[in-house]
Amino acid sequence: MSEPKRYTPEEPQVTLGFGEEEIQKLFGHEAAEDEAPQRLREYYFKSATYDQVATTLPLRILVGHKGIGKSALFRVAVAENREKAKLTVEIKPDDVTDIAKGAIDFLSAIRVWKTGLREVVAKRAAQELGIPTSRAVTEVKAAESIVSGLQAAIRMSPEPSASSQREFSAEFLKSSQLSVFIDDLDRGWEGKKADVHRISALLNAVRDLVNEERDKLRFRISLRSDVYFLVRTSDESTDKIEGSVIWQSWTNHEIFALLVKRIETFFGRNPDYDKLRQSSQRELALSLHHVMDEIFRGKGHWRNAPIHRVLMSLIRKRPRDLVKLCTLAARKAHANNHSRIYTGDFEEIFEEYSQGRIQDTVNEFRSELPDVKRLVLNMRPTVKEKTARAGFVYTTADLYKKLENIQEQGKFTFKSGRVATTKELANFLYRINFLTGRRETATGIVRKYFEEQRYLQDEFVDFGFDWEIHPAYRWALQPEDYDSIFDRLELSSFDQEWLQ
Repeated sequence: MSEPKRYTPEEPQVTLGFGEEEIQKLFGHEAAEDEAPQRLREYYFKSATYDQVATTLPLRILVGHKGIGKSALFRVAVAENREKAKLTVEIKPDDVTDIAKGAIDFLSAIRVWKTGLREVVAKRAAQELGIPTSRAVTEVKAAESIVSGLQAAIRMSPEPSASSQREFSAEFLKSSQLSVFIDDLDRGWEGKKADVHRISALLNAVRDLVNEERDKLRFRISLRSDVYFLVRTSDESTDKIEGSVIWQSWTNHEIFALLVKRIETFFGRNPDYDKLRQSSQRELALSLHHVMDEIFRGKGHWRNAPIHRVLMSLIRKRPRDLVKLCTLAARKAHANNHSRIYTGDFEEIFEEYSQGRIQDTVNEFRSELPDVKRLVLNMRPTVKEKTARAGFVYTTADLYKKLENIQEQGKFTFKSGRVATTKELANFLYRINFLTGRRETATGIVRKYFEEQRYLQDEFVDFGFDWEIHPAYRWALQPEDYDSIFDRLELSSFDQEWLQ
């Protein structure tokens, strides 16, 4: 098998103005559900996670932080299923908002979820198939089987007028396979005991349904990482679904290739996935030069570094961070009447970008730790740390001391009512990607994320790294002294194979 050709971009014949529509077409929408479906599929880059979710296995639970691409993955997978005439149903939180609400014992909640899901899936499938909804629901209830009930409803219903619906019906009758996608379940999540109880019952109900209709019914569910963590640590029955959990994650190379694909498709080209994956960072960076400075022309450790190294150091391995960073800088370039994004444009938006990441963190995790804002803001360097040119990077002992000092100002209590220990606070900050593991190497700083080291742990484990406040937060934590941030902030390292 011959090695794929490396990717070499062409010179575009376009002058950029960075108006709002152009920015969105260039970098993509921050939220996949708000993106035009055709544009999403043009620029979507399939990470290694995609194949794990798109498999034929009956149950996949996709877990990840906000902004990491769960909804985008689901939208692309649904579109590809429908292209192949595979019956596929999408369920939104509004469809199941009233199922298993109230004080119901756990086993009863599972039964209620099973009944409710059969009805909701029957209604959504009927719309896809062009058959009467009432008939679909009636037959599914009678059969106590989603697949058998829907097939019976198809046979008893008039042939639908739309050719696509006839195609779906024929394929479904032949294959007896149905895929169900449930996304955005964290909408309205408050982390209460009732919320945990309800999601736990849902996961158990889905597991029962796919086992009852083995090789016929497939469920795909997305959960935010904080939601999964609370459910997993609160309900021992969820150990049975742990083998079905897929953590949405990206390498720096994949995220960089994702950005290149968006830029290249904007200019009317559609680079091959394998070429992008096999190309080096230097080769991929050629696409960025049409849009932004080739190197960072600022100060400190970043001076004269390739611009993509700077971008990758500022994101928390979440595609949405990269979209936000580039979008803010492009808006500043527009305001400055620039046809490319220059280093100065990036520098002017670092504080706004950093403040946004603080707010993202507060919004995402206050359902678990209501006082999370006080915790992260008090992680800013003290006067003593600034004088000693310390802060932001800690040994384990120094981190504990820092947290103990913060706790003296007031204890922190989880939503469950349990008072947090120092170790639990350290674990929490690491788990939400506010802290990363840090180790110096010859090629730069290796930053280790919670998902890469251990997906689920109750204790804060010292595995030989120091601890570092992620660069994305630093401008918000030290807005009065930017120069010292640049002087002390070092670039992330890339895997050696991609440095060539």
